[in-house]
Amino acid sequence: MPIEILMPALSPTMEEGTLAKWLVKEGDTVSSGDLIAEIETDKATMEFEAVDEGVVGKIMIAEGSEGVKVNSLIAVLLEDGESADDISAGGATGAPAAPAAAAAEAAPVAVEAAASTPAPAASPAPAAPAAADGSRIFASPLARRIAAQKGLDLAAIQGSGPKGRIIKADVENATAAPKAVQTAAAAPAPATAAAPAAGPSADAVARMYEGRTFEEVKLDGMRKTIAARLSEAKQTIPHFYLRRDIKLDALLKFRSQLNKQLESRGAKLSVNDFVIKAVANALQQVPEANAVWAGDRVLRMKASDVAVAVAIEGGLFTPVLQDADMKSMSALSAEMKDLATRARDRKLAPHEYQGGSFAISNLGMFGIDNFDAIVNPPHAGILAVGTGVKKPVVGDDGELSVATVMSVTMSVDHRVIDGALGAELLNAIVDNLENPMVMLA
Repeated sequence: MPIEILMPALSPTMEEGTLAKWLVKEGDTVSSGDLIAEIETDKATMEFEAVDEGVVGKIMIAEGSEGVKVNSLIAVLLEDGESADDISAGGATGAPAAPAAAAAEAAPVAVEAAASTPAPAASPAPAAPAAADGSRIFASPLARRIAAQKGLDLAAIQGSGPKGRIIKADVENATAAPKAVQTAAAAPAPATAAAPAAGPSADAVARMYEGRTFEEVKLDGMRKTIAARLSEAKQTIPHFYLRRDIKLDALLKFRSQLNKQLESRGAKLSVNDFVIKAVANALQQVPEANAVWAGDRVLRMKASDVAVAVAIEGGLFTPVLQDADMKSMSALSAEMKDLATRARDRKLAPHEYQGGSFAISNLGMFGIDNFDAIVNPPHAGILAVGTGVKKPVVGDDGELSVATVMSVTMSVDHRVIDGALGAELLNAIVDNLENPMVMLA
C-alpha cells in the first residue's frame, strides 16, 4: 500500500510552512534517513529526512508552495511491487491534492480542498492519533496502519524516528496495551469560539486609503509569528519597567586593553559582549530572578542561558547563548558572531533559538538613546540597551565631569519577578558593567 509523506512539524509552534525545495524527484529510490526536501518554517530552512523506504511515486505539492499545513500530504512513496497506478486520482488517501506542476500560490488552496474532501469508504485513512491530553502524536502513515491492524495505542509507544516520530519498527516491536474502543455515542468536542478580530479588517483598512498609491506587502511566516506572539505577550504579560544609566568609561578602557592583547588571536570584543557577560553573571548573583513562567508554575533555572535579539531581513531571531556565565569573553564573542551570521542566513536549528530565561535587545549601534522592549515568553525579562553618550555627571565628591553614559531599560514579567527583586538584578548588571575587571574574575 502506498506510503504517505506528510508535512512535518519542525518546531513546537509550527502550524504551516513552505516547501522550499525537493531534493528528490518522482521515480527516485529513498531509504530511511535520506534527505528528501527543504522545509522553510517561520524561523529557518531545515532539511527533511525520510522515515520510510520506497520509490517516490508522486510529488503532491510543488516546491515553492507556501502555507502548507502540518500533516498535509506532500508526496507518496511506493513499496516493492507497487506502481504509480496504485495511487488513486486523489493521492494515497483518496483526497485530491495539488499536482506537482501546480503554481506555488495555488498549492495551499489545493491542500485545504484535499483536507475537506471525504476519502472513499473502501480504504479510509487512519486518523492522526492524539495522546490522552489532546496533544498530537507523530507517526508515519505505515506505523499508523500497522497499529490500527494490531489494535495498538500509539500513545503508549515510544518513537525512535526523527524528533520522536513513531515508525514501522517501533510498532512491530511494540508491546503496548490495545487501544480502548470508543463508542459512537461519544459526545463531540465543543467548538472553540473564534477570537475577536483585532482592529478593522484588511479590506476595511484598504478602503480607507482608496485613491492613494500604496504597495501591498505579503506577510511571510516569520512576520506572522512575530505579530501573533508579541501581541499576545504585550496583552497578557504584566510588564513593568526599571531604568538605569551606566557609566561606561572603565569598560571602554578595559575593552581597549583586552582587544590589543587579543589581536594576535583575531578576536575583538564588543560592548555587547560585555553586556551578555554582565547579564549572565547577574543571573547567578541573583538566582531567584533566573526563572521562566510556565503557566501554573515558575521554573527556576540553574544555568545562565541568555537570548540576544538579532535583526534580520523581515524580522528577528533571538539565538541563545547557553551557560554564558561559564564561558570566557572571547568564547562568548566568537559564539555570538557565529549565531548572528547563521541567524541572518536563517540557518539556525530550533534548539539554538529556543529557551533561555532572559533576553537582551541592543539598539545602541543605531543611535537609539533608550527604548522599552517587550518580554518574549517564557522569559522573565529583557534588557533594552541604548547607545553610549557623553554627558555631564556629578561624582561622589561633588565634582562635575564628563562621562560616557549608556541608558538601559529592563522590562520584567511581574508574575515571575517583583519590583525589589528586579531592582536587585538590574543593580547587579550595572555593577558588573561599571566594574568589568571584577566581572571577569
